[in-house]
Amino acid sequence: MVNSLWFKWKKLRLPWRKSFLVGEDLAGNTYWEFKDVMNAARFRRIVRYDPKTHFSDVQVTPQWHQWLRHVRQHPPSIQEQQQDLIRQAQIKQLAQLADERWASKASYLDKPKTQQQPPATQINKATLNQPSNAAPAQKAPASATTPETAPKTQKENPWTKAKNANPGEEWQPEAWSPNSKR
Repeated sequence: MVNSLWFKWKKLRLPWRKSFLVGEDLAGNTYWEFKDVMNAARFRRIVRYDPKTHFSDVQVTPQWHQWLRHVRQHPPSIQEQQQDLIRQAQIKQLAQLADERWASKASYLDKPKTQQQPPATQINKATLNQPSNAAPAQKAPASATTPETAPKTQKENPWTKAKNANPGEEWQPEAWSPNSKR
């Protein structure tokens, strides 16, 4: 009761006062305005921390920080500060749920536990030899194998063709010598 009366008294903007109480936050910090000596049209803004709080433990909320830096004109209300705490708690809860969902999914970086089946869109040899109107269970006769579908006994190296295709493949620069002239 005494504290609230003292705050009301300090908030009055009486002409003989040098500093005016603007508000307080939920942590007990008070915010003040006073006339600037160099620029009388502008008020300076400061925060006075709770004297029982260590300097490293002092935290100024973003709304009050904006007011201190003249980003916002009016100070935040107690209701606005309480709503911000509720919003922060909701965000923490949603982040925890998102982390749990992420942890429950298998990672692509982990080693697969079982052999995966190939995608259904892949073509294998049985579907390649089938006529388009034949049933999938029918097999083509053995005499119908072509050189393309026959298993290759010797694999071709694709890099041999590429090496011979480029005429400058074997070129190397000459070593530099100080006596040589162009």
